[in-house]
Amino acid sequence: MLVTSRVRHAPDGRPLLIRTTVFDARDRRSYERELLRARREAERERERVERLARTLQRSLLPPVLPEVPGAEVATSYHTASADEVGGDFYDLFPLSDGRWGVFLGDVSGKGAGAAALTSLTRYTLRSASVYDPDPLRVLANLNTVLNHENQSGIPRYCTVIFGVLSPGDRGCSLTLASGGHPPALLLRADGTAEYVHTPGGQLVGPLPDARFTAVDVRLDPGDTLMLYTDGLTEARTDDSGGRYGEEDLLAFAGELAPAGAAQTVAAVGKLLEGFEEGLEDDTAVLALGVPADRTPA
Repeated sequence: MLVTSRVRHAPDGRPLLIRTTVFDARDRRSYERELLRARREAERERERVERLARTLQRSLLPPVLPEVPGAEVATSYHTASADEVGGDFYDLFPLSDGRWGVFLGDVSGKGAGAAALTSLTRYTLRSASVYDPDPLRVLANLNTVLNHENQSGIPRYCTVIFGVLSPGDRGCSLTLASGGHPPALLLRADGTAEYVHTPGGQLVGPLPDARFTAVDVRLDPGDTLMLYTDGLTEARTDDSGGRYGEEDLLAFAGELAPAGAAQTVAAVGKLLEGFEEGLEDDTAVLALGVPADRTPA
């Protein structure tokens, strides 16, 4: 039983009435136990979904990246939601002629559909680069595959940067092609920073004859090139809806340069953590750098 009492007072403070209520508490106890059971079940289900999301997300990313002779490579992946699979991806792999293929991108959507599209995109990029590693041809082949998938009526597209890296005795040369992706960011050894623009590159997938553009980049000792997804530049910085844009990122890079690949990725990681709830989308980061103390082979 549960017993409660309330006292009613007169205007001068004297007690006038005591109202006591006695009721059977068995129904309330049963209700509380059911609430507790439901909460524990929801917690277990949330933990299961989060484990599944983490496992699926890891399967879409390379566990480790290979070492590139004469270069430093660093990556990171920051999730905005613990129970939802994002569509950001990256990879680095050797080609047959001593060069290296590298790509980073972001597919449309979230969840299982995004995971399937990410897997298809990564497989196609790798396969196409084996057949013909020219970055423009690789993106054209990917566009053909994704555009064919769009015939099912479900929009499937991505943004991506694909590059071919050629290590040398005093640095590396890199050809980058972009399909609608944010520009790469170059941190120079002299302490300056600049974007590597590939203007005109269209989204991969929606159009049967999408146009892509490429640019050549030279990385000398002490230089670092950073690829990233738009979760970084679209992070919310305040309650009024302000976003961390490309100008903010360029200023951040200018203060950070010169920095190696590992230092750059670590600094961006701290930046992302500082956004807290303002980070609304997953963010992938890949940095390629040439050590400043590199000497000729």
